[in-house]
Amino acid sequence: MRVLAIGAHPDDLELQCAGTLAKYALRGDHVTMAVAMSGDCGSATLPKREIAAIRGEEARASAAVLAAEFLVMRDYSDGFLFSTEQTRLDFLNVVRQARPDVILTHSPNDYHPDHRMTAQIVCDVRIMITVPNIKTEAPPCETLPEIYFFDTMAGVDFVPQHYVDISSTFDMKKQMLACHKSQSSWLQDQYNMTYLDFIDCVGRFRGLQCGVPYAECFQVSPTWPKRAKGILLP
Repeated sequence: MRVLAIGAHPDDLELQCAGTLAKYALRGDHVTMAVAMSGDCGSATLPKREIAAIRGEEARASAAVLAAEFLVMRDYSDGFLFSTEQTRLDFLNVVRQARPDVILTHSPNDYHPDHRMTAQIVCDVRIMITVPNIKTEAPPCETLPEIYFFDTMAGVDFVPQHYVDISSTFDMKKQMLACHKSQSSWLQDQYNMTYLDFIDCVGRFRGLQCGVPYAECFQVSPTWPKRAKGILLP
């Protein structure tokens, strides 16, 4: 199976679905990690271009933990992702490059506008990926992928429909997040949190809900048409 995860910022996928991506990778599925934003506002001390370059390398290092393919949209500036013809074409091209059976992305009701817009654009372009007259660098796909929304930050206003037991891959999730060294002080200063404390708390809470040590959770997009054969999470 081919799996595409699309996150707004360079560490979003690691926070919300890295354990699930690791399970896909370990069972032999093809995993692609794509990031829309440059991460250029992720520092209180470094200029935009410098922190964006650092965060891009951190994201690539994280994807390498899974031997996952890594794709960048167009390095959109943090906080300013909008649905335009160009953004739709960029997202569409990434989906066509990855040719996924399943897409994991943000929930449409998450706290950050970039997260919400990423979810919106992913859902908007899904029906376009098989249309030949919508031209992108990558050719049209033959089939439509299923879309799953991963958890919101801290699980706020998110009712899970599916749980994935990530107990066996939680250490890989931590290893991937450890690649994002530039964000340690930023998260502490801005949100009074650390990566490891955050994912441990949320992972245990979601695990408690489904009876395992650690879990990640998802909702399936209600978009039509559905695939004849359902795409199962690992």
